[in-house]
Amino acid sequence: MSVALFQPYTLRSLTVPNRVWMAPMCQYSAEMTGPNAGVAGDWHFAHYASRATGGAGLILVEATAVAPEGRISPADLGLWNDTQKEGLRRIAGFLKEHGTVPGIQIGHAGRKASTNRPWQGRGPVAPGGPGWQPVGPSPVAFDEGYPVPTELTVERIREITGQFADAARRALDAGFEVVEVHGAHGYLIGEFLSPHSNHRTDEYGGSFENRTRLALEVVDAVRSVWPEELPVFFRISATDWLEEQGWTADETVRFAALLREHGVDLLDVSSGGNGGPARIPVGPGYQVPFAARVKAETGLPVAAVGLITESDQAEKILANGEADAVLLGRELLRDASWPRRAARELGAETHAPSQYAWAI
Repeated sequence: MSVALFQPYTLRSLTVPNRVWMAPMCQYSAEMTGPNAGVAGDWHFAHYASRATGGAGLILVEATAVAPEGRISPADLGLWNDTQKEGLRRIAGFLKEHGTVPGIQIGHAGRKASTNRPWQGRGPVAPGGPGWQPVGPSPVAFDEGYPVPTELTVERIREITGQFADAARRALDAGFEVVEVHGAHGYLIGEFLSPHSNHRTDEYGGSFENRTRLALEVVDAVRSVWPEELPVFFRISATDWLEEQGWTADETVRFAALLREHGVDLLDVSSGGNGGPARIPVGPGYQVPFAARVKAETGLPVAAVGLITESDQAEKILANGEADAVLLGRELLRDASWPRRAARELGAETHAPSQYAWAI
């Protein structure tokens, strides 16, 4: 019997060996200042290498900032210079060598930038030292206790669009085969999408067409430097979970159709993260219906994410046609070899290094 979870999946000319993929998850473990700020180190290599040897078909390296002020925390990875590119090359090469497709998420944190690492309290890091003044679509703070961001000028918005293209070009040169634009979780692109955080009255605010303008311009810029034969992903929060003035699931479906027209090959469907009085009904697979709706109504391939923890649960999502792949986050932090374990449980096979073959 065919097991959907361990069938190859082809996007453009790239074939991923299975449908168990690793979601991008920040490690907050790069140097904060100096010439090696934002450079991937030994922690990052060991972290991603272990998930590749564990059998993940695709690994999306964590949110990697396109500019210094685009980092979520001062300890985030970056791709705004070639030193950072070389630090990531070793990771991409190892993943590819061991049968895993190397992908990377590029993003800009916007008004949620310059925050502490989670284990240090998550609050903002004040300007000076490793911190800086965040920017955003409008002078609206993310939450109580967070700074009011500097409103971006149109000229600065266009500079950031170019920084996304530059980061994608470096990612390609480092050996990555998938690039994902981060438009979710209340970071800069998501801030522009949502009327909760975007109060602009120019061509980047107000109407749906204006609020989606930056996202589509970034996608176009990335697609222009990314090879035609390789896929571009986009991560979205399908809803802000806000009853008033938030980004909605209906808008996500409408936007997904536009993304497809602009060359996006797969939508990575998450939710939330943009602040406000959000009420999120968290539970196993709670975000899967959003992915399923996008797939059904637009035909755009989707990956589902969010409390997917069991092999039979993941298999049913794919077998039922709700998604084309599953992205595991915290479950892969708990168990780096989850894909190989799931393959055993489902009676399937996945790739493994020769050194581990006797343990399959």
